[in-house]
Amino acid sequence: MKLFLLLALCGRAVALEGDDKIVGGHECPKNSVPYQVSLWTGYNFCGGTLLSEEWVLSAAHCKTKSDVEVRLGEHDLWESDGTEQHIMSAKFIRHPDYDSRTQDSDIMLIKLSQPATLNSFVRLATLPSKCASDGTMCQTSGWGSLRPSDEGSRYPHQLQCLDVPLLSDDTCFNAYPFQITENMICAGYLEGGKDSCQGDSGGPMMCDGEVQGVVSWGHGCAQRNKPGVYTKVCNYISWIKNTMASG
Repeated sequence: MKLFLLLALCGRAVALEGDDKIVGGHECPKNSVPYQVSLWTGYNFCGGTLLSEEWVLSAAHCKTKSDVEVRLGEHDLWESDGTEQHIMSAKFIRHPDYDSRTQDSDIMLIKLSQPATLNSFVRLATLPSKCASDGTMCQTSGWGSLRPSDEGSRYPHQLQCLDVPLLSDDTCFNAYPFQITENMICAGYLEGGKDSCQGDSGGPMMCDGEVQGVVSWGHGCAQRNKPGVYTKVCNYISWIKNTMASG
């Protein structure tokens, strides 16, 4: 197996030479992603997806040693619109099979210290009823860097969105030989130029109104023949539901 060093740098776990963000996307229409959350420790370091009033889905590699502020109802992280809710985390629950070396099962639930108030700015995402098909167009979003680290990372104030197609398992395996597990899916453009990146980790990939992916890792950002790799949420429905039910 090819060995490669994974880093959790303010977001998406990436191979040694890369970082994690939305590259080549656009500013999301304001309040169009009401389930998107920012994990905040004085800056946005990861994203997440609101699944219930008390639970957020994110990436296991986003876990910190201390509680974090979970920001909901945000668009511009540095301006207050009166739509925001800032709630501290109560606990992090990583999937028991998470492997920090391979990033397999890179999925985590965060319980909030108090319930979020649902409204037109803060809404729940829907879990998948089945796995999505190859070629499905999906949307990923986050406040990650707008360009690769080798060009000098630059982070937006406003939430960014990017439409990406799901790639086949064969395409994914060919892009990352011996590194892809059955719990990972690839999405993006083999020609490069568009991708999630540093700071987007843990955020949602929504396909047909369902959260099918969690931003996980990649080799750099927006590089040719190196699409983004996402945790395959449809493989974890039972774990997610059981964990949230048990509190």
